[in-house]
Amino acid sequence: MRSYSNTYIFLFSVIMVVVVAAILSVAAMTLQPMQKKNIEINKKQNILTSINIESTADNAEDLYSKYILENYAVNSKGEIKEGVDAFKIDMKKELAKPLEERSLPVFVSSLEDTKQYIIPVYGKGLWGPIWGYVSLEDDLSTIFGANFAHKGETPGLGAEIETSEFQKQFFGKQIFDDLGKFVSIRILKGGTANPNSKYEVDGVSGGTITSNGVDDMLKDCLSSYEPYFKTLKNNI
Repeated sequence: MRSYSNTYIFLFSVIMVVVVAAILSVAAMTLQPMQKKNIEINKKQNILTSINIESTADNAEDLYSKYILENYAVNSKGEIKEGVDAFKIDMKKELAKPLEERSLPVFVSSLEDTKQYIIPVYGKGLWGPIWGYVSLEDDLSTIFGANFAHKGETPGLGAEIETSEFQKQFFGKQIFDDLGKFVSIRILKGGTANPNSKYEVDGVSGGTITSNGVDDMLKDCLSSYEPYFKTLKNNI
């Protein structure tokens, strides 16, 4: 068979495709456990950041075990759901379900003899999904810390939600008013939030749509936990 024949070229191409596909399949299978582990560590880092604990990929698991006391899921009535691993819940999938069918994750941490309740949030920015974690003090209203991330927001604009400057504005704000009504946190146009307000923060300058996305995300996600917060308060 001549090396330049059509048959030779066809067989060579088929063999190369099969070999390359086999190599890629083996590589994907080999790397999958490592990828899952990296995702798990990154999630633990984000949860820790929401309670103002800085971590690295090397110490995140140890710090998570030290500060996170427990995790569980609740339903829309505020009842704990048995047999559900809160850490494995995909918020994007849960929020696509009717409220009464959702499993809502809760992570409980302990710092300086006080508890914090960490709530995952998920929403939509300008160019893609935004997400994060909000931790509440044991009064279940005051924000202890917040951590937000995004997939494709514009650098210098919407992407600023990922900066500590934006996130620190939430510290000490409250999601319930003095009468116990859920009000969430309002994200206002940059520079217009009342610094004395317990319920307002400044949005990102030039990132109005992303800021509105954070506003909607907090309102939609945190309101789902309102029955749980009220149940927990009654039991304290």
